Amino acid sequence: MKQLHKQPTSSRKDEESPFSHTSSTYSPKSLKPSRSLPRSLNYILKEQRLLFILVGILIGSTFFIIQPSLSILSPTDPRPPHISAANHHQSLDTFPHHTSPDTHNFHNHFGINNYNRYASGVGRVPVGIGSKRKRIVVTGGAGFVGSHLVDKLIARGDDVIVIDNFFTGRKENVMHLFGNSRFELIRHDVVEPILLEVDQIYHLACPASPVHYKYNPVKTIKTNVMGTLNMLGLAKRIGARFLLTSTSEVYGDPLEHPQKETYWGHVNPIGVRSCYDEGKRTAETLTMDYHRGAGVEVRIARIFNTYGPRMCLDDGRVVSNFVSQAIRKQPMTVYGDGKQTRSFQYVSDLVDGLVALMEGEHVGPFNLGNPGEFSMIELAEVVKETIDPSATIEFRPNTADDPHKRKPDISKAKELLNWEPKISLREGLPLMVNDFRNRILNEDEGKEDK
Repeated sequence: MKQLHKQPTSSRKDEESPFSHTSSTYSPKSLKPSRSLPRSLNYILKEQRLLFILVGILIGSTFFIIQPSLSILSPTDPRPPHISAANHHQSLDTFPHHTSPDTHNFHNHFGINNYNRYASGVGRVPVGIGSKRKRIVVTGGAGFVGSHLVDKLIARGDDVIVIDNFFTGRKENVMHLFGNSRFELIRHDVVEPILLEVDQIYHLACPASPVHYKYNPVKTIKTNVMGTLNMLGLAKRIGARFLLTSTSEVYGDPLEHPQKETYWGHVNPIGVRSCYDEGKRTAETLTMDYHRGAGVEVRIARIFNTYGPRMCLDDGRVVSNFVSQAIRKQPMTVYGDGKQTRSFQYVSDLVDGLVALMEGEHVGPFNLGNPGEFSMIELAEVVKETIDPSATIEFRPNTADDPHKRKPDISKAKELLNWEPKISLREGLPLMVNDFRNRILNEDEGKEDK
């Protein structure tokens, strides 16, 4: 028993002693480098490491010597990339060819003159100095607001992908961009998922006028919920910034006037407008949940009544209704007593607000609208002054859940986005009238040809 107890002790001594008589001639000291050379130099000289280092330096030097000479030999184009002369003229043809001051301002506002400068090679920004070109998707980009937003993004030099199922959007709104290599159009319904690689997502897809969203209310709320979920999911996967275009309808028939972003609204959840009102409220909820729960960068805009060129001629919204009816020599239809009020912003002001919100650092929600308030009777009088002083007004029973008052408080947008509308109703309305008059004339000529 004593022998067994002592045996491990002797074994440990043998293991601890590097000079045990029973072990081989191996000694750890034999692996140490020679003291005659520094350790690092000895490492480099072994196994031809020095040769590999010299070869690597030679290859790297050769690359940096040859590369600049290749760039000198490559042909250069005096015009910026992706802007051909054909595209330049094609884009200009989409705007009305009249020389009124309003039109001149309109072209300046959308950056058309700046676009001309760059298309002709004047004022070209050197590579590395200008802002990074972004890849942006705009859902509903063939619609009224979406197409104007796409024009602004293309004009500033971004690559834009438009997604639209053409329920309310029209190819004519973006046809002038078909030859532009920085523009892409995909016919797709956002209710179905889509995979893209982009930096920013402007989510506008949803019918916005009562005529359209009441046509298929179930489809409308699916677009608001499933479409928003799909685009938020895309933003989460690819790390894109997401902007939701919500609506002033989230305030319902407001008990607060004017409406601030802190107001929670007064909405009928089971009314005929609920598919749109509650759909947008749910979309806002989803957007904030993705922001808080998944860290998605989001922005929320609450859009108030907007008008301008490319609106649908008969979409049921009051400005387009009045303008179309006055041009066609029909009575302007006023629902109820005409004392309900709305605030009307020109489309270019809204587009500026959306871009400022997307490029800013604040989540929102932000009211984007013109605080100038008009009753329906007052609006009808402005339309008469602009189009036809002899136009008449016809009163009809009011529609269900029609808000009595609507006016945005835009203090938050002024302070945090440095944004406010610049174009008054009397300045913007003639630009819309010119567009409507041309389209109605073409429509009538088409009917005569048939």
